Amino acid sequence: MDTLKSYIREGEHQTQDFKFRIDDSKKIARTLAAFANTDGGRLLIGVKDNGKVTGINPEEEFHMIQAASEIYCKPIVPFTSHVWEEKHKLVLEIIVEESETKPHKSFDENGILKTYVRSKDHTLLANKILIGVWKEQKRKTAKPQEFGENEQLLLAQLEKYEKCTLSRLYKLMQIKKGDIDKLLILFICWELVKMEITEEGTFYSLK
Repeated sequence: MDTLKSYIREGEHQTQDFKFRIDDSKKIARTLAAFANTDGGRLLIGVKDNGKVTGINPEEEFHMIQAASEIYCKPIVPFTSHVWEEKHKLVLEIIVEESETKPHKSFDENGILKTYVRSKDHTLLANKILIGVWKEQKRKTAKPQEFGENEQLLLAQLEKYEKCTLSRLYKLMQIKKGDIDKLLILFICWELVKMEITEEGTFYSLK
């Protein structure tokens, strides 16, 4: 199928992941939750990381995904599916839309519910700032006409560094950590500050 080939040519990225097969519903639940918590995504099962189509039994893989969604994601992550055929080999496509009820959580290696997001082709843990942003986006706090001393201080510190970590901000600013958290959350919602979650850590910068 030309459509499947075009997907595979894209490689793995923030909204697409390849899986040879699903061996662990609990583990793949993190990917489903991460897609739902970020920009949505497509999972192609029966495709190796290098893009080679190996094929699977769609019915077996569907049940594994269904278990991941319904048992190991809290709340359930809705998905749709499609089966592609490439040279008599079958590939199961799982499509997850960005959720309006985020965050969705899934279990880590120790059986603890955690919140995951996608960053490029990685599934990573979300931090408290991002979770706070999701809550604040539902409240839609209005941006003030003028900023107070603490707001100006935080913006000034972010202006000094191209990328700043939360721990650095805690050290630089002589105000409560909780107050810094609240200001960062508001600034991100007001699109004054950009947050970048990477494998190396989470970084904040002025937009």
